[in-house]
Amino acid sequence: MKNIAVIGAGTMGNGIAHTFAQSGFKVTLIDIREASLERGLDTISKNLDRMVAKEKISEADKTTTLEHISTTTSMESGVKNADLVVEAATENVDLKLKIFKQLDDICKPEAILASNTSSISITQIAAVTSRPQQVIGMHFMNPVPIMKLVEIIRGYSTSDDVTKSIMELSKTLGKVPTEVNDYPGFVANRILMPMINESIETLYNNVAGVEEIDTVMKLGMAHPMGPLQLADFIGLDVCLSILNVMYDGFKNPKYAPCPLLVNMVAAGKLGVKSGEGFYDYAESRKAEHVAKQFVK
Repeated sequence: MKNIAVIGAGTMGNGIAHTFAQSGFKVTLIDIREASLERGLDTISKNLDRMVAKEKISEADKTTTLEHISTTTSMESGVKNADLVVEAATENVDLKLKIFKQLDDICKPEAILASNTSSISITQIAAVTSRPQQVIGMHFMNPVPIMKLVEIIRGYSTSDDVTKSIMELSKTLGKVPTEVNDYPGFVANRILMPMINESIETLYNNVAGVEEIDTVMKLGMAHPMGPLQLADFIGLDVCLSILNVMYDGFKNPKYAPCPLLVNMVAAGKLGVKSGEGFYDYAESRKAEHVAKQFVK
């Protein structure tokens, strides 16, 4: 696999594009908005600058990485020569199904189609294509260039050859791939999201305040970031979406999202991305501080 297409230029998409390009692959970054592509490239450039400043890469490495990335707003031209397509669009099942139907029609027959979904069924996504054996999950962690884990999710029909190929490919990116089966939330979010949700319930029930809850988990459990701070970093809307997927999938009340989380998302308090969540980032510019703290 030499040619990689990444759909979505947001936080995960530009991170995935960055990672593949830095590993020597030719990458086409695709988004429906030119402005999103420009922001994505700017983010990649700034992240590479940080790596240069920390002497992890050279200026020449940065230049070469950026040269490996092209952008387009055309799905058809962006994926037609791709050996692997990684979808990193919004965590919305209808949107993902629409995208995979399109990809199945326009990608070459041998292309592998992967989703970066953090909770949606790979089997369901694969079912809308004529190549379910070539559909797989590649759940990268944020920030993608730094975090080592990739959850490799096998759908019901995903072939052994495709799974092996994606596992080996992930290793060439310097990642540690972990194979999991296709159930709501997979492993990472099936464990993480109930913890975050319970932390929100603890706040909702006035057991303790935001900083107190995070301090207990950071100092008592050696977590690098408290669960409420982490929820802000992930995006409260994303947390809500994942919990809803698990609640719908398992029909178990333990996955039901806390009313406080539901209300905060409805009010547009989404965390770092909106400037306010459990913490206020707008005035003190904590958003940048949190991101840097997490990357260290």
